Amino acid sequence: MRIIAVGILCLSLLSGPSAGSEPNDAGTDSPTVKAAVIVCKGMIDDGLFKSIQRRTQMALDQDVKYLIYEIQTYGGLVQSADDISKYFILDIGKKAHTVAYVTTEAISAGAMISVSCQDIIMLENTTIGDCAPIMLGGKLEGVEREKTESFIRAVFMRASEANGYPAALLKAMVTMQIKVYGIRNLQTGEYEFFEDERLPDDPNVYDIEKKELIVKDDELLTLTASQAFEYGIARAQVKDRAGALDFLAKRDNVTFAGEPMLLETNWSEEMVRWLNSPAVMAVLVMLAMLGVYIEFNTPGLGLPGLAAVICFVIIIGSKYLVGMANWVEVLLFAVGILLLLVEIFVLPGFGVAGFSGIACIFVGLFGMLVKNPPGEFPWPQDAIAWSDLTSGIVALCLGIVGFAILAWLITKYLPKTENEFLSGLFLVPAALGQTSAAHVSMTTPPERERRSVKVGDAGRVVLTLRPTGKARFGDAMVDVVAEAEFLDKGTKVEIIQIRGNRVVVKAVEEQS
Repeated sequence: MRIIAVGILCLSLLSGPSAGSEPNDAGTDSPTVKAAVIVCKGMIDDGLFKSIQRRTQMALDQDVKYLIYEIQTYGGLVQSADDISKYFILDIGKKAHTVAYVTTEAISAGAMISVSCQDIIMLENTTIGDCAPIMLGGKLEGVEREKTESFIRAVFMRASEANGYPAALLKAMVTMQIKVYGIRNLQTGEYEFFEDERLPDDPNVYDIEKKELIVKDDELLTLTASQAFEYGIARAQVKDRAGALDFLAKRDNVTFAGEPMLLETNWSEEMVRWLNSPAVMAVLVMLAMLGVYIEFNTPGLGLPGLAAVICFVIIIGSKYLVGMANWVEVLLFAVGILLLLVEIFVLPGFGVAGFSGIACIFVGLFGMLVKNPPGEFPWPQDAIAWSDLTSGIVALCLGIVGFAILAWLITKYLPKTENEFLSGLFLVPAALGQTSAAHVSMTTPPERERRSVKVGDAGRVVLTLRPTGKARFGDAMVDVVAEAEFLDKGTKVEIIQIRGNRVVVKAVEEQS
């Protein structure tokens, strides 16, 4: 009996571990998931936000569970970064796991979108931080700076609460006037971070005597990959993308299905982002205004007018594609263009229609610098919107200054050229105190003898003036503009003004 009992006991011991091993084996089975790498590089702006939305949705449609945003940026527009931050935390973070993979630097607005992801993984020797607001063409001081910093701090605190990053360190990336200490928790053995005025005072929980100053009160926090990992901002520092995937797979007990999808911006998105940059906008505004200026000072509709229209269309289209232009701004712009065309083709001189057209165009441009819901008046609602508006206005002013300089150079130096095409295309001012004159050669064939018409010359309309057309003065055919009314063919006219190549005439009575 004793032998039988011992045998039964041995069998039970042998069978026990075998039965208990089944859950452990099942626990080692990791689910297979898909990952996508979404490249985010260059300036953070509305164009990048739209691109991130498109590519993220493309990945979600393919049942991707890990969205790895590859960060490589020195910053950009705060409003755009906040939009991306809210998109990550309030929307995408509920559908998939978000990871910021810093490959070079995540500075300023780049840090803002990085901490908005659930994990940060950094390539060795990369950096993150320095998110103090700056204003293009000006300085943020006093209440204005605090309003802007307060908004950005709130964005970082939202990310800290959502994703578990040290709040004091994130705050030190935005504001200079704080000290941050690292203190070891005696119960957990981990370092925790506190602002100077919020230091713990319980020596049984924290090793207060050995507190370490991490951030001084006169510096912004910028961390290397090793520092970010040590302080708990980066979950890992790796040598390459494969290392990042390996870390996630081991930590989360998952297996990635093959290579991750690589989703980069396409050429059209890069083009829209380039067109919306402040420098390019300044150039487009300058060229558009220069085209309008030249067109007003040359007869008919030529290349300058066409160039101006193209520049305006590019400005409107690029703003519309990134959500900065709604139907109100587009309508104002279109009305402005129509009024300018009326001024050029219908009304003589430059009056109410011309000024109204320019006003509508500039109001439309102003509206395109402010992001607003459709149907609402385009006006900044917070400090960040004001900051972005200021940057846009600086670009607009640079364009206007560039136009003024080019217009002055054209009027001062171009008349000295002997090139007939250019002298007929651009404004040629009359010398002060001299009789104005226009060269007939701008409308007559090159082989015809050159001569001039002058103020006071009389002639007859050859092509009906509506208000532009042609009139003959002696044997010379000249492009002219009627002063105040349409003039029929055969009407006797007299030249009353010559501005460059713009010849203005009025009807005169026939002598009996």
